[in-house]
Amino acid sequence: MKKFIQTLRNIWSIDELRSKITVTLLLVLVYRFGSHVVLPGIDPNKLDLTSAKEGLLGLFDTFAGGSFSNASIFALGIMPYISASIFMQLMTILVPQMQKIQKEGDSGRQKINRWTRYLTALVTLLQGAAYVAYLRNVNREALIDAYAPFFWVSTVITLTAGTLFVMWLGEKIQDKGLGNGTSIIIMVGILARLPQSFLGEFASKQTRGGGGLLIFLVEIAFLVAIILGLIILVQGVRKIPVNYAKQIVGNKQFTGARQFLPLKVNAAGVMPIIFAQAIMFLPTLISFTNMESGKGIARIFNDHSNVWYMIIYSVMVIGFTFLYTALIFNPKQMADSLKQSNGFIPGVKPGQPTADYIGQVMDRITLPGAIFLAAIGILPGIAQRLGVTQNFSTFFGGTSLLIMVGVVLDTLQQIETHLLMRQYDGLMKGGRIQGRQAATTSSI
Repeated sequence: MKKFIQTLRNIWSIDELRSKITVTLLLVLVYRFGSHVVLPGIDPNKLDLTSAKEGLLGLFDTFAGGSFSNASIFALGIMPYISASIFMQLMTILVPQMQKIQKEGDSGRQKINRWTRYLTALVTLLQGAAYVAYLRNVNREALIDAYAPFFWVSTVITLTAGTLFVMWLGEKIQDKGLGNGTSIIIMVGILARLPQSFLGEFASKQTRGGGGLLIFLVEIAFLVAIILGLIILVQGVRKIPVNYAKQIVGNKQFTGARQFLPLKVNAAGVMPIIFAQAIMFLPTLISFTNMESGKGIARIFNDHSNVWYMIIYSVMVIGFTFLYTALIFNPKQMADSLKQSNGFIPGVKPGQPTADYIGQVMDRITLPGAIFLAAIGILPGIAQRLGVTQNFSTFFGGTSLLIMVGVVLDTLQQIETHLLMRQYDGLMKGGRIQGRQAATTSSI
């Protein structure tokens, strides 16, 4: 405990790190304040807060920290920017012209970022119009009649401005704050719902009598165990040994060094879960079945605790994990970079054999990673079947927990880097070794 307090003092004693933390907290506070500002023309006392808690709308509401269901000026949150960024990322992989622009350096990245912003504005306009239709359909009683003639135009403009402002906040956190700005905003939105869900679960268990408190403590223990397992998944890597040939510079000869090429077990991150959730929501849109009747495909695909839903969902997560990993992982490029830096894998010939070997290793570690990721994705449905309330069950796995763990680890790693640069002990055990390995493998 004393060492932890000393570490916090070391963090606060670094001017640059203290400034980054302060800026991040202030910008997050601005975002949370705006999340409670209701759109013009809406009576917040008449809003139906339960209509956007399930399916894809529930995912949007989770990412927006409840702003979607509250009809806030930040109702669309950062999701349009994420959609535009994913689209541009896929284009840079699939379109050769976009690949050339990306390889132009800073100028190419600036072009792609500018196009991403334009696409974000377009996506926000489309989603804003759809959100107006949603409000008129679900929350008709909350709309103020006197404001009706201006509601459509003002809401679309306000939502677009709100999303662009949130995007700007994320960029400012990225530039002057701590951590990835977009990820920080998403994590804050998710964490904003945790206290209410926690208290709701505790209250539901208290109604069961004396055994309710014990069950609640068991649930918390399982949640901690899941978080620990997820940390292993996020940080798990397969290290491939790499040797570097001897080099002669001038009259001096430098002996070859041995390093490691780390391959992440979960290279796809949270993207397979997001893709699978989006696809699974489509049948509820195209089916005319009454979901309240308890029958039909829409009822199955809208119920996360349904056995068939979990089976299909798991298969889709595994499939999307392999697909997305194949899109973002390029063994050929890694093999060429090793060859250019006079590096080689012991027992493997340079060039195409090295690329084939790296690809085979990646395929082997992707399968268990994909299975574990699918298990994490269906854990909320399993928890709901075991009696956990729906709001609290979302924190037992899925997108919410994966994003929270990933963002926290990334932020801690950045703090670790600042501490190690100034000869302080890091927050995480073995941080100095990890920092050295990261520095040696970044050139690859």
